[in-house]
This record gives sequence, C-alpha cells and structure tokens, in this order.
Amino acid sequence: MMQAITMFEDWLAINTLLMTYAELIDSGRFAEAAAMFENATYRLELAGRPQIATYRGTAHVQEFFAGTRLYSDGTPRTKHVITNVIIELDGDRASSRCYVTVFQQTRVLPLQPIASGRYVDSFERAGREWRFADRLITGFLLGDRSQHVLWQADPPGGGASRG
Repeated sequence: MMQAITMFEDWLAINTLLMTYAELIDSGRFAEAAAMFENATYRLELAGRPQIATYRGTAHVQEFFAGTRLYSDGTPRTKHVITNVIIELDGDRASSRCYVTVFQQTRVLPLQPIASGRYVDSFERAGREWRFADRLITGFLLGDRSQHVLWQADPPGGGASRG
C-alpha cells in the first residue's frame, strides 16, 4: 500500500508541474516559468522545418519567453489548456505526454484557439522534489498568433540550438 501512495504522490507532483507551468505562462510570470527549466532543456519543433530550437537553463528559456506579447494587464491574454495527460514513472525518472491547446482573446482577436499541439516531457527527482529534465513542444496546429508572439518566422535565438 505504501508503494501505491508514493506512486500517486509522484504522479501528483509531476501533474502539478505541468499545470503550474501553464498557470505561470498565462499569468505572464515568465521568469518563474523559465526557472522551472533551470536544469532542463526546452525544445520547440518548428512546423515544416528540420531543426528544433533548443534552449537550456533559465536564462535561455526566459529569452524565448521574451518573444511573447504582454498586454496592459501583464498577461499574454492566453489560457493553456492541458488534456490527455499520461505520466509514466520509473524510479527517479518519469516521462509524460499531453495535449495543449492555447486560447487567446484580445481587443483585436475574439476568443479562439491559436495553437494546439503536444508536450513531451521528461522529469527527474532531485532530492525529494521532481523537476523538468526536458520539454519538447511538438505537433502544433497553428491559428492566428499575430496577437501572441512578437516573432513570426523564427523564435528568439533564430531557432538554433542554444546553450
């Protein structure tokens, strides 16, 4: 019974990381969201391109987040909705995959999905805490992101490997 409780606690801790990331991004708290990747890579598969933009550590992830438009309320006016979460535990390592749909509404843009794709994540236990080891953002269907990102062709860093 104790092992089942521990597994549930691990599952819950990892699920909480997924949800906290979305909450921080939607709140415009990019420095805190970037800090979640202090010991991790953050990778973005660019639609129709062979390269994957890779950011390592807090500073580089924050550089990527700086390409997101913030509004007068301090937020990007988005809601990241995470569904179909699958978490697989393996000792002090874990992986997850899930769908993410990003909704946005601004004065110019009525409420609508602007992107939908997948997060493919790996995690590691550091002491008693779980943390991100890697995030791959992939499989995106893209809508009107004109009110969301400050870049259209390439993310900050030009889509090259960073770090």
